[in-house]
Amino acid sequence: MLAIDRITSNPNIMNGKPCIRGMRITVSIVLNLLANGMSKTEILGDYPYLEQEDIEQCLNYAAYLAEGNLI
Repeated sequence: MLAIDRITSNPNIMNGKPCIRGMRITVSIVLNLLANGMSKTEILGDYPYLEQEDIEQCLNYAAYLAEGNLI
């Protein structure tokens, strides 16, 4: 399993939803943008505080959960 150290969950931020590095952008937002055809480059342009590795870890996190694993 790859490290998923950029995905955080804090009950005081976005009601505990998995977020990127404690920011108020959830994993689900990034995954929905990708699922609806937005490229990684476009996401990084619209969210300049994100990094390429943030997007990669969102995908890894989703794949990990899809296998039936719980964090």
